[in-house]
Amino acid sequence: MENTAPGGPDPAHLALERELAVFLRRARASSGEMAREVHPDLEPAAYGLLLRLEDAGRQRATDLAAYFGVGKATMSRQLRALESLGLITREPDPADGRASLVALTEEGHTRFSAVRNARRARYVRKLEGWDRAEVAELARLLHRLNSLGGAED
Repeated sequence: MENTAPGGPDPAHLALERELAVFLRRARASSGEMAREVHPDLEPAAYGLLLRLEDAGRQRATDLAAYFGVGKATMSRQLRALESLGLITREPDPADGRASLVALTEEGHTRFSAVRNARRARYVRKLEGWDRAEVAELARLLHRLNSLGGAED
């Protein structure tokens, strides 16, 4: 993109930065609310872990850490918290006896699904004035942005 002033910031990039900052602040607040709906003691960051396990199925902790771009220690701490709340379980990995696979428990699945369904209903209400193609385009562009990696790369 072309700068409007020599060496100055591109207005499109400034607008993107501003809108992403608002979006991320709201997303953090929303994740906290949803996490508490799943379980009152659930950390906001753990909601994303439950989402990943629901969508992708059983995973190794190292794969989850890589997916979210966090260290093994952070992932281990978050998984211990989820396990202590009865939302996940660890099973031996049949492909490697030294590793374990993390999966949602039945309670974890039930609690998470109820909150996720309510969240989807809120999205539908908020975007009811949007054309379906616009919603699909937003999803496509967000996926493209997410595919780039961490926000600070």
